Amino acid sequence: MDKVYLVGVDTQNDRQFERSMAELAELANACEMEVVGSCVQHTQINKAIYVGPGKLEQIREEAESLQADLLLFNDSLTPSQLRNIQDDTGMAVMDRTTLILEIFASRAKSREAMLQVEVARLQYLLPRLVGLHDALSRQGGTSGSMSSRGSGEKKLELDRRRAQNRLTELKRELAEMETERQTQQKKRARSAIPRVALVGYTNAGKSTIMNSMVMRYLGDAEKTVMEKDMLFATLDTTVRSITPKENKTVLLSDTVGFIDKLPHGLVKAFRSTLSEAASADLLLHVVDFSDPDYKDHIAVTNETLEEIGAADIPVLMVYNKVDRMEGASYPRVTESAVYISAKEEDGIILLADEVLKRVYAGHEICHMCLPYARGDIFSYLKEQANVLSESYEADGILVTVECSQADKGRFAEFLV
Repeated sequence: MDKVYLVGVDTQNDRQFERSMAELAELANACEMEVVGSCVQHTQINKAIYVGPGKLEQIREEAESLQADLLLFNDSLTPSQLRNIQDDTGMAVMDRTTLILEIFASRAKSREAMLQVEVARLQYLLPRLVGLHDALSRQGGTSGSMSSRGSGEKKLELDRRRAQNRLTELKRELAEMETERQTQQKKRARSAIPRVALVGYTNAGKSTIMNSMVMRYLGDAEKTVMEKDMLFATLDTTVRSITPKENKTVLLSDTVGFIDKLPHGLVKAFRSTLSEAASADLLLHVVDFSDPDYKDHIAVTNETLEEIGAADIPVLMVYNKVDRMEGASYPRVTESAVYISAKEEDGIILLADEVLKRVYAGHEICHMCLPYARGDIFSYLKEQANVLSESYEADGILVTVECSQADKGRFAEFLV
């Protein structure tokens, strides 16, 4: 296990920075690193070496005395900062963005997630290769021929070309997967089954809610997802069909968690995965109510939802882990939120009821007379709607059904 020494610059001297540093330590733990110490500078970021020269020397001495293997910085470092810090300290250096990319790379399980992580890593690496190439290009000759250039530059140009070629291949493969995903989403849309997506800050309890729903309404442990008390425990989007009440089914999806300072390249790379949220009929915004910074987590999630085009989708706030709050009342529901503990069944039942109220709010009870020759419609209504009664008359099957406005319009000619 690598020992890491944390470094941050606090330009605002506020609670948000403290939370960011604590989160950096959690990210390090999630990457199986041991935090042995930390140092904070309370001034502006130094453009050349991130911190001041004196502070950097102090950091080097303290890190060496603690036998740290790595300096871990709380912000993204520029190529020149990265190179200068390594030169001045003689230590391995990693920034927050690289750490998050490492975690994503180790957790990705599906082929699509692996490709998306690799795209994000290459997109982050390429500008740094360019910066390093610019620094070394002055070492070559003046003729402009490849033979007159330094061996370091040749390797960098080769690495850059390989990275660009690989990035092109990855994007092409991801585009094919995106086409297949859109086809699947269109099929779901045609099925008229409401789609509900769990979103929220990482480690808020989305996967716990998903698993509790699956076990309560499917009873199939094999359909649960990975659940662990750590940042980014799950990356892949999982969709499960659950039926909390007879003939009232929803497609529930569990999406990757969000985090402050999430690398922009990751948001962009995961946009196709997060499209499950962008195409949902209802978002369940899960919040760790016991976290003192939960309001900031809500703001980060809302910003990310806006970035992926999901800001206008109806939202039900789900305040989770309320059992950790002394004297808190739960499970309970308000006009726009539910307060639950995801591990307690009564809260899951309350949440499922609220979900059904919202996604089936536009449904109404209709009476139809279906010709016996149109058994396909009757079968469809049995599967996709809530058939309350049926009787076989001379003219056809007389049904009373609770259905969507779309289905009512589709079969308007059979209304009685």
